Amino acid sequence: MTKILVRGARVLGGAVRDVLIDGETIAEVGAGLDAGDATVIEADGLVLLPGLVDLHTHLREPGREDSETVLTGTKAAAIGGFTAVHAMANTFPVADTAGVVEQVWRLGRESGYCDVQPVGAVTVGLAGKQLAELGAMHDSAAGVRVFSDDGKCVDDAVIMRRALEYVKAFDGVVAQHAQEPRLTEGAQMNEGVVSAELGLGGWPAVAEESIIARDVLLAAHVGSRVHICHLSTAGSVELVRWAKSKGWNVTAEVTPHHLLLTDELVRSYNPVYKVNPPLRTEADVLALREALADGTIDCVATDHAPHPHEDKDCEWAAAAMGMVGLETALSVVQQTMVDTGLLDWAGVADRMSFRPARIGRLEGHGRPVSAGEPANLTLVDPAYRGVVDPAGFASRSRNTPYEGRELPGRVTHTFLRGRATVVDGNLA
Repeated sequence: MTKILVRGARVLGGAVRDVLIDGETIAEVGAGLDAGDATVIEADGLVLLPGLVDLHTHLREPGREDSETVLTGTKAAAIGGFTAVHAMANTFPVADTAGVVEQVWRLGRESGYCDVQPVGAVTVGLAGKQLAELGAMHDSAAGVRVFSDDGKCVDDAVIMRRALEYVKAFDGVVAQHAQEPRLTEGAQMNEGVVSAELGLGGWPAVAEESIIARDVLLAAHVGSRVHICHLSTAGSVELVRWAKSKGWNVTAEVTPHHLLLTDELVRSYNPVYKVNPPLRTEADVLALREALADGTIDCVATDHAPHPHEDKDCEWAAAAMGMVGLETALSVVQQTMVDTGLLDWAGVADRMSFRPARIGRLEGHGRPVSAGEPANLTLVDPAYRGVVDPAGFASRSRNTPYEGRELPGRVTHTFLRGRATVVDGNLA
């Protein structure tokens, strides 16, 4: 087992400390630690965070390996500073049985770049008609605790209630893709001034907000946990804030792209900006930032949604929805939250590691940077500035909305249980 001394890092952006990693564990944190026979990483000016945890990743395998595989997706995750990701269930076949979630889990273990925690489907085939094998998926080797039909909404209130009742038995959580399907038929972008001017079908905020309102009430009634995926509107923020004020067990996530980009970008008709839920208004973006800062929104989740070139390089109406996000997430959060003074680095650790790990009940991740803890760590250079070039991505897909943009910050090192998966910004 190797020893690594990270010398002179700002732990969670605060005090400068040395961190000694011995095998899979943090052995010591302090000032002026003796390196001994350890490999030394000089970390002057760098920020040391716990390994990031993503509650919402699409790895596409099995079935759409042309978009992404567990191996390429976890490489992208490591480059982005993540040591654990939750793999969504909308694969082919759907991850609605113990067999499929175990397959994804084992592929994650084989990849070795980060831990992969499968998310189980709520309903069979994501069809919204019949509950999937929730208990069997939980009892499997994958130990599933998060269930979602993401990509589709569990729009049947009775099915949603039954799911919430079922997962309560093992402290699971239902992660809802809040989209009333009848209100979004034919929708192409956010409903508002821009959609009216462009003549594109509008996606009203109420389609998201009405489902959130229903589901927080159902969660309260059942006494179970509900998590709101990719929250995107100011109204949704107020509903979650209200539910939390009641003491209900409601959590929510926001994506990096909803913290930065607006529906004004759709004027370009570039399908790289087509995403579900759609890019919203500047007022929504500002409300989401404030809600992430004050803790109403619990965490940042990438909704990393890789697509092959042919699914994006086409006319707007025919294009697939989604953006890749693992490799740029931390940079976008730095630009929108840290550099604006809304969060400090300790807040970033809370929103991108501690809280998502807690929501997913993920052991060994989202832990303090202290002696005796697993050495799942990320070193960040916040002074770095670079232009996004998707040609250099580890992800198999290139559908990033940030191509050509200058973003701050870069992950220099990622450690998974003491083993470097990224060194000097490159895969180990």
